[in-house]
Amino acid sequence: MENDKITAENYTTLEASKIYKKTKMRWVIAGLMWAAIAINFLDRTTLAIATPHIMQDLHVTTQEMGMLMSAFFLCYALLQIPAGFVSEKIGQRKALGLSVLWWSIATGLTGIATGFKSLMGLRMVLGIGEAGAYPSNAAITRKWFPKSERATVGGIFDSGQKFGGAFGVPVLTWLMISIGWRETFAVLGIIGIVWSIAWWFFFKDDPADHKGVNKLELDYIHDGEEVKEKDKTMPLKWWQLLRYRNVIAMCIGFFMINYNSYFFITWLPMYLMKDRGLSFSQMGFAASLPLLCGAIIEILAGYLSDRVHSSGKMSLTKTRKLFLCIGLIMAAFIGFAAVSESLIVALILLCISKSGTVVAASQVWAIPSEIAPRNMTGIVAGIQNCISNFGGVVGPIITGFIVGYTGHFEFALLFSAFLLLIAILNFIFVLGKIEPIRVEKQ
Repeated sequence: MENDKITAENYTTLEASKIYKKTKMRWVIAGLMWAAIAINFLDRTTLAIATPHIMQDLHVTTQEMGMLMSAFFLCYALLQIPAGFVSEKIGQRKALGLSVLWWSIATGLTGIATGFKSLMGLRMVLGIGEAGAYPSNAAITRKWFPKSERATVGGIFDSGQKFGGAFGVPVLTWLMISIGWRETFAVLGIIGIVWSIAWWFFFKDDPADHKGVNKLELDYIHDGEEVKEKDKTMPLKWWQLLRYRNVIAMCIGFFMINYNSYFFITWLPMYLMKDRGLSFSQMGFAASLPLLCGAIIEILAGYLSDRVHSSGKMSLTKTRKLFLCIGLIMAAFIGFAAVSESLIVALILLCISKSGTVVAASQVWAIPSEIAPRNMTGIVAGIQNCISNFGGVVGPIITGFIVGYTGHFEFALLFSAFLLLIAILNFIFVLGKIEPIRVEKQ
């Protein structure tokens, strides 16, 4: 009788599992997050692709072009913390949806620019709008995914930048040849507006409110954590987070990473034409190769680091530091690309370098959800992205002036490699144990 009872129970469980399986709506959300970052990248990098045309049509100098590229990053960086705060207060459905809508309108209007001043204004407006993307995605990662999948998700959505570049750069190059650089900006603006409408009707801030999420998936997402979604209070003021060693280390390290990474979306097209002698159409293909490699490697790096940690062989801290250091060593290969005489070798080294920055980035975007106090994931990500994006502010300017003074990119790339070595030391010796910040009650 006992055996019969067990058999019946097993049969009931088996039948139930067929009917009531864990849904996978979180991966659809991850796909939308990825698409937002892909659009984000395309809209910010179109200026770099259009640089030769803009400089010729609007009579913009090399130094002014560097300032235009930096104008975006200045506003983008300064608005990161406010964007993280807004994301936590009004929710990511509104924050990310409005952010994409804002920057898409700015992108479309760029096509009517008449000179340096109007371009400068539109780039600043674009930077304000795009500031909401990463803080919102970091907060969504914490709400919609268990700890065991967060580096994977960080790698997925951040890889949108590289996929957008890998496939977008050749397409943008073709569009500019076919319909013109002004019309290309208009097309991109329309794509972003369509995404924001889809996001508004599909996404929910709380996975429990989404009709496509069943109880099994919801329990898996929460992963045994106590859920306090209705409590919107924050245990700290945002500036108090800067007292913590890990927050400081994250900001310093990511600054160095971004200084290198943003070369690939600002000056790389000009480098390939000026120093390597490629034509405009050849540049479109060559510039996409490092980004394509980065897109694939980042997803693999995030997934692999999650598997390494989940296996129990390495602590979370050791896992994050290992992948950060491996990535940064690879990224420093940009210095070898600078002195290589062969175009093919230089492209291979640039692919390795870009792949290294994304290996590090897959870890960087997982850490905010792993150390942030309650209801402050978006703000921690905002602080990190604010400081780090000053690498995008000063990088294009410094590179522009070095190239303007020396006539080539060699010293600019060697300086970037030097900063990456500093980043390695920072993550080894300054970054501490990866664990939630413990807030002492006042």
